[in-house]
Amino acid sequence: MAKNKMKSHRGACKRLKLTGSGKIKRNKAFKSHILTKKSAKRKRGLRKATLLTSADLKRMLRSMGK
Repeated sequence: MAKNKMKSHRGACKRLKLTGSGKIKRNKAFKSHILTKKSAKRKRGLRKATLLTSADLKRMLRSMGK
């Protein structure tokens, strides 16, 4: 049995969510402040969650402890 266990990255666990098919959902950035200059269409698009790219998937799964 292994002596040491990897700790999951608590910040990543709070921000990312694992879907049923094994992909990772994330929220979009640029939606917290300085919203007056951004168009309504742009802000509406930022509301929706999106999937993490396949390039980052393996690394994020490891940091989440999955």
